[in-house]
Amino acid sequence: MFKTFKRLKFILKFRKSIPFVKDFFTSGEVPLEKKALGILMVSTYAFFPFDLIPDFLTFFGIIDDVVIAGFVLERMVKMAPAPLKEKYGLLDYR
Repeated sequence: MFKTFKRLKFILKFRKSIPFVKDFFTSGEVPLEKKALGILMVSTYAFFPFDLIPDFLTFFGIIDDVVIAGFVLERMVKMAPAPLKEKYGLLDYR
C-alpha cells in the first residue's frame, strides 16, 4: 500500500517526471540496454493502451492509465543510476 502512495506522489509531481525522463534518455551514465528497455516500455504503453476500464467512464477510466504510467515511471527510476536519482530527490526508490 505504501508503494502505491509513493507512486501516486511521483505521478502528481508531474513537473519532476518530464525532466527526469529526458535526463534518463540523454544521460551517459544510463547504459544503452536500460535506455532501450525504457523506450520499449514507453512505446508499448503509448501504442498499445489496453484499457481495463473504458475511458468513457470519466474518472474511473483514467485510473488504469495513471496506474500503468506510474508503473512505467517507477521502473525507469529503479533502473536509473544513483546520481540521476539524487538530482531529482528519488533516492528512496529502490
